[in-house]
Amino acid sequence: MRPEIRELQASMREHGYIAERSIVTAVHLARSMEKPLLIEGDAGVGKTEVAKVMAGILGAELIRLQCYEGLDVNTALYEWNYQKQLLRLRIAADERKTGDADGGPDGSLEDIIFGRRYLLERPLLRAITRSDAPPVLLIDEIDRADEGFEAFLLEVLSDFQVTIPELGTIRAAHRPVVILTSNRTREIGDALRRRCLYLYIEHPPFEKEVEIVRTRVPGIADRLAAEITHFVQALRRRALMKPPGVAETLDWAHALVTLHRDALDAETVAETLGCLVKDRHDMRELEGAEVEALVVAQKHD
Repeated sequence: MRPEIRELQASMREHGYIAERSIVTAVHLARSMEKPLLIEGDAGVGKTEVAKVMAGILGAELIRLQCYEGLDVNTALYEWNYQKQLLRLRIAADERKTGDADGGPDGSLEDIIFGRRYLLERPLLRAITRSDAPPVLLIDEIDRADEGFEAFLLEVLSDFQVTIPELGTIRAAHRPVVILTSNRTREIGDALRRRCLYLYIEHPPFEKEVEIVRTRVPGIADRLAAEITHFVQALRRRALMKPPGVAETLDWAHALVTLHRDALDAETVAETLGCLVKDRHDMRELEGAEVEALVVAQKHD
């Protein structure tokens, strides 16, 4: 392993992210090559956390664009503050009535209200206009946005510049570190994929997940960390609508530590199952004897 990759792996671990070589290498290359990194995988495997950890390591601002169906360009890029513009126009009208207007040229007021102070920077423009240091731009769950927005995003990521008709072209002083995540609810277009480096994150194997739990949940007993991981991985092997991810494993571990539990039993699991299972059909599948059977099974693994 190259020294810079080993150093990055150690830094990610210090920030609570246990990453194998493939993840660290992808992050290192994306940063070094100044290319966006597209991370896919099931919900809860730690895709978003990569961006948060990188912002912490770099001491950079984390700018997050949360994608959703119907997301439009204005919401992601910029909008004019119409309320402030309207207020400024009313003030100007009152000044003209009282004779206090500055008597400037006809276009001066328009220049003022379409200046930067009246511009509302949304995440993409904010990432471009950061002048002091490159931020980390997280474009979260890009698969939830529609194909039209994806095409617009492709243009922005190509040059990191945008044109605002009233202000002209704004270029990034520093290229941001860009991380896109996808839960694969739809296929991402080939054009955007070609623009990015690619990483797929699987659910972690048993040993890694136990290490994650021990690292992220202070004070947890080794026995409990192992029992939690056995139970969660058994759930993932079942045909659930929403299998629990690492995020749910950690939530459950925190809950059990909060309740001062040092081992699993059927009653405790049943009472806290909502930390793991987030679908009512899955909850019904795991009621009663099913939970008890899973608890007994993990104790014999």
